[in-house]
Amino acid sequence: MLRNTALTALLCIGSIAAAQESNQPVNDSNTPLHLLKPAYQKGYGVVTAEEVKQDMDRILHYLENNTPTRVVDSRTGSVITDYAKIDEHSQLERGAFRLASYEWGVTYSAMLSAFDATGDEAYRNYAYNRFNFLAEVAPHFRKLADEGKDIDPQMRQILMPHALDDAGAVCASMIKAKLKDPGLKTDALIDNYFDFIINKEYRLSDGTFARLRPYKNSLWLDDMFMGIPSVALMGSYDKSKSQTYYEEAVKQVLQFANRMFVPEKGLFRHGWVEGMADHPAFHWGRANGWAILTMCEVLDVLPEDFAGRDKIINLLRAHVRGLAACQGKNGFWHQLLDRNDSYEETSATALYVYCMAHAINKGWIDAMAYGPVVTLGWHAVSSAINDKGQVEGVCVGTGMGFDPAFYYYRPVNVYAAHGYGPALWAGAEMIKLIRQQHIRSNDSAVLFYRTPQQTAEPIFSEE
Repeated sequence: MLRNTALTALLCIGSIAAAQESNQPVNDSNTPLHLLKPAYQKGYGVVTAEEVKQDMDRILHYLENNTPTRVVDSRTGSVITDYAKIDEHSQLERGAFRLASYEWGVTYSAMLSAFDATGDEAYRNYAYNRFNFLAEVAPHFRKLADEGKDIDPQMRQILMPHALDDAGAVCASMIKAKLKDPGLKTDALIDNYFDFIINKEYRLSDGTFARLRPYKNSLWLDDMFMGIPSVALMGSYDKSKSQTYYEEAVKQVLQFANRMFVPEKGLFRHGWVEGMADHPAFHWGRANGWAILTMCEVLDVLPEDFAGRDKIINLLRAHVRGLAACQGKNGFWHQLLDRNDSYEETSATALYVYCMAHAINKGWIDAMAYGPVVTLGWHAVSSAINDKGQVEGVCVGTGMGFDPAFYYYRPVNVYAAHGYGPALWAGAEMIKLIRQQHIRSNDSAVLFYRTPQQTAEPIFSEE
């Protein structure tokens, strides 16, 4: 039995060359066929932390150049540096992405995680600079609004949110930053966002976050993430009400799950409407990403012995099992998870990579079982980050539908902001995973071992 992988590979190459020169077919008698190189389409194998960070850095540099922090005159485009001169003609300078959309709330959280994983202050500074900018200009726009004047729609979304989309993800990211750096001046923005979330958002009679579209009393799986993490984080931000906010977060997770989790598939349906006799189950990829991300966010802040925490962990594990069963051959998950003729979608894939890697790192799920799933998923995400740092293959914003065509034919676009935060978050958690786990290729497969392996040769018997 050959023990040296490099030697075996060379012999394999030599056998193939000899067979080709003699016009013999490559077969089991003249070639070790198990060493033939697979035709992977999106990459395979063990990745390094340095390789992951290179992908992340491209995204960071692209976003730094395409999300400016300036106020301009909407008529002339001139930059306003004296914020006391902000008037009804003033607006945030338009970049490729909005600074306070829910997608950018995800991006800010991802930037903070990227700093934690890499120590590179550029990631933290990206979030802090924009938080400080928004906090500084907000009072001037608020004054105009209080005077009854029209203000920049982007600032109106910040100051007068009308949906969880406007408030939850940005609020959560600002709370995280404030807990890390109490010197940030974001208190007023956090309080304004959270007042909407906890006091003004529409709810079902049992308190579950809900919407009035497309039908009255509709639950959107997306709203797990748009609302619940900020409530859980507020338990750490306002310790005088920790018990209340933690209880509310747990209640919301379980009430969503009771209506929307489909146990036989281990997946969530995208929509649920009160009063419907039957509930079509369209397992939309990104919405399932929001659901598992919510569970990770809540578990991160709940005390270990908090009532209901065990139920959320069990729900997360059931969801992970369902998701892992749906991963495609190229590492991606599909737009509709259980329909592999729907397209491969990047934002959902990145969300699952982050959440599963995070769950492994936290000890909630088994690295041996799910580490290879995560690694394959990262290869897919990496393949979607182009040379400019744009994230490709991302479904645009999507409402709720009750037929498959609605989901199958949603467009993809590099300016769909939903892909950037998840890709960065996935990369950050992959770096942590690589540093904490014992990963190696053995017999061509990516495997996670419980202890370091002391040999570079193939392992045919683990001791």
